[in-house]
Amino acid sequence: MKPAPFRYHRARDVEGATALLAELADEAKVIAGGQSLVAMMNFRLARPGHLVDIAGLRELDHLGVESDGGLHIGALTTHHTVETAPADRLGAGFGVIRDAMRWIGHLPIRTRGTVGGSIAHADSTAEWCLLAVLLDAEFVAHSPRGRRRIPAGEFFFGYYTTALDPDEILVEIVFPRPAPHAALTEFAERRGDFAIVSAAVDLATDGQDVLGGRVALGGVAAMPVRVPEAEAVLAAGGSFRDCAEAAASAVDPPSDANGSGDYRKHLIRNLIERACEEAMSR
Repeated sequence: MKPAPFRYHRARDVEGATALLAELADEAKVIAGGQSLVAMMNFRLARPGHLVDIAGLRELDHLGVESDGGLHIGALTTHHTVETAPADRLGAGFGVIRDAMRWIGHLPIRTRGTVGGSIAHADSTAEWCLLAVLLDAEFVAHSPRGRRRIPAGEFFFGYYTTALDPDEILVEIVFPRPAPHAALTEFAERRGDFAIVSAAVDLATDGQDVLGGRVALGGVAAMPVRVPEAEAVLAAGGSFRDCAEAAASAVDPPSDANGSGDYRKHLIRNLIERACEEAMSR
């Protein structure tokens, strides 16, 4: 398949890119790594009249812990850059983010695909979207009106739908605090495929016992979701198995070609328990 006709624009800076988006409105799409958008265009699932290429904006390619203690990741940072980041650059307590990269596609995809592109694409099974919801990330968006911060909990609206305005570009992702006892795991039929279900937890501990935590799931709804019922089990001192059972009972996952809702519940039970055990072992 070939994409529908479009006009190509290469941005020289963020201001120029957002000005162009404001002019072209809904006719334009931003492209960086292109690992999601190009495939959708080739299948004619997306037909933008204009592409605004921001891949050359090197100021959006950065990674590191800043003075506020948060991990700041530029939107054009690739998955592979995060995957191979040394511990002193990634920061203590953010190992879950590096480890989660192994679940993203294959090496060529991780080498070209960008953090910002994955989040803006808003696939409900994407690892970055799940991590953002789990760890209360904030997204920095730039438009001709200036910059604004959008909490992850207010960013995702549904399948491939976000709070970004048509003239906004995602420029930075901020994880505000370390998560030393967090883990993400998932299941796909083949290595590198999109996850059927993904699960992530962030445990609060006193060094020996679990005092509470956060639980999030991907692939069970139109966007990644927190599961307060499972979190309540952790806060009450329940077992990881009880936490997993509460998570499976709390959601109503869809049935599709990849599996039934009951099958997804079975995966939830296994993945949540596995993620809890992995998080506790850190």
